[in-house]
Amino acid sequence: MSNQPIGQLRVALAQINPKVGDFPGNSELILEYAGKAASAGAHILVLPEMILTGYPVEDLALRPTFRSASKAALQQLSQKLYDYGELVSVVGYLEESENQRPQNAIAIIYRGQVVARYIKHHLPNYGVFDEYRNFVPGSESLIVRIHGVDVGFAICEDIWREHGPVSELAARSPGLVVVPNGSPFERNKDDLRAALVRRRAREINAPLLYVNMTGGQDDLVFDGDSIAVSATGDLIARGPQFADGLMVIDVDAKCATSNPDYVISEERIGGYLKNIHGAAERLGPEAEIWQALVVGLRDYVKKNGFPSVVLGLSGGIDSAVTAALAADAIGAKQVFGVAMPSRYSSEHSLSDAADSAKRIGLNYRVLEIQPMVDSFLNNVGLTGIAEENVQARVRGTTLMGLSNQDGHLVLATGNKSELAVGYSTMYGDAVGGFAPIKDLLKSEVWAIARWRNKAAAERGEIPPIPENSITKEPSAELRPDQKDSDSLPEYELLDRILTIYIENDGGMQGLLQAGFDEVLATRVIQMVDKAEYKRRQYPPGTKISRRAFGKDRRLPITSGWREVTQK
Repeated sequence: MSNQPIGQLRVALAQINPKVGDFPGNSELILEYAGKAASAGAHILVLPEMILTGYPVEDLALRPTFRSASKAALQQLSQKLYDYGELVSVVGYLEESENQRPQNAIAIIYRGQVVARYIKHHLPNYGVFDEYRNFVPGSESLIVRIHGVDVGFAICEDIWREHGPVSELAARSPGLVVVPNGSPFERNKDDLRAALVRRRAREINAPLLYVNMTGGQDDLVFDGDSIAVSATGDLIARGPQFADGLMVIDVDAKCATSNPDYVISEERIGGYLKNIHGAAERLGPEAEIWQALVVGLRDYVKKNGFPSVVLGLSGGIDSAVTAALAADAIGAKQVFGVAMPSRYSSEHSLSDAADSAKRIGLNYRVLEIQPMVDSFLNNVGLTGIAEENVQARVRGTTLMGLSNQDGHLVLATGNKSELAVGYSTMYGDAVGGFAPIKDLLKSEVWAIARWRNKAAAERGEIPPIPENSITKEPSAELRPDQKDSDSLPEYELLDRILTIYIENDGGMQGLLQAGFDEVLATRVIQMVDKAEYKRRQYPPGTKISRRAFGKDRRLPITSGWREVTQK
């Protein structure tokens, strides 16, 4: 093996942003990057998983018409890629089996033809990182010889599995491995990915190139962060997070290492001047979260064709952060903030809301809701909590009316802590088409607010979030002198409990082992479990955690189960 000839391949990794179901648009995006790759002298263009269909397609995969459209689009794309000469393109798409089951696949396209396919698994509607269900038996690997180098292919989840594709590729000894991915962002996941890619490269004993898509799709956001490592796991190059682009890499690889499934070219390439590679600067924890939320909101608005967004500006931290995110995502001129004071609204609520609007430069108006509330109460005669909720529902109805009138997308401003314990009003503050911070605990909302203001100050800009919105005690202001702490534990304490119970599935035992009082733990658990019906009706929002409501964590609404101490 030490005397084995070495060849060189120039590989272009395209971390780009498709739209689900937009076959013409996705095809044009692929062709755009094929042109860039060809201009860069690349031998291979590797595109993300399911790039032709967009990802994830969920139950669209079950429609015969969608699967047929995917295959037809692939055929048309293949013919157009003929214009890019000797470039080999690796395109992810949706295939179907002989019994018409949907399958995840990549096509190897050369000189206008699909010369090889790697077909992996069915794609029913399952969780992003569910176990490998409905796996299609058969070959666990594909190897294609390109300029003398035996290039092995895997798709996303293949490299997360301990057995199967990785084991077979290792046994077949490819000279290079490429892995198209549609891997959604989660906090701290980039370090897990990098470690996994390094380990798989060492196991296979070949350089491994991992390309990931970018952009938002419903409640998922993809962060790019493409990675190239050597056979020993040393980093060759790493792409930026949350940015579209083409990463061109010159790779030295052993030639003629296996029995390939298909041969494109035996001619060995060598003598290239090496590209200067390196790792893009990693974002810090708060910057990473902020950018994920910006991209998720931006693409939800743009891909669904909304011209603008509207939200209630209360002067509190949640609406201030949501407004700043929206301005960063789509521009302040497309953001409409509405203050809706009632008789219980404090003077600082209006002044902080106005300050937020001024700092950001968004469109701002004040609509007094008390006459509407009084009219409702005079006709229905509600008191207590029911009266308090009327205020929230009038605000929700007002925002939805403005949405109907002007075409805005309504943004809900609730955070994960509130959603967890049911501290929201259905058809009130819970109305909307998208909820940008629904997967952020309250303590995380404060953290990214401070980070965003600091980042603005460092650039010589006006910090977008009023300091008073960050420092004042949270309140829904639905009754005189109301504070969130009247109904909830202090947020710092609550969030520690929620992290164990929700993020870590710790249960009562986990909370007690962490030293929490049993009475307090029981109270919080009961609030969380009883609020599932509210969470089911809350708008979608960008997932940034391992256990996001609606995507990863669902409880039965009707249930007799109660968490108890195990004696």
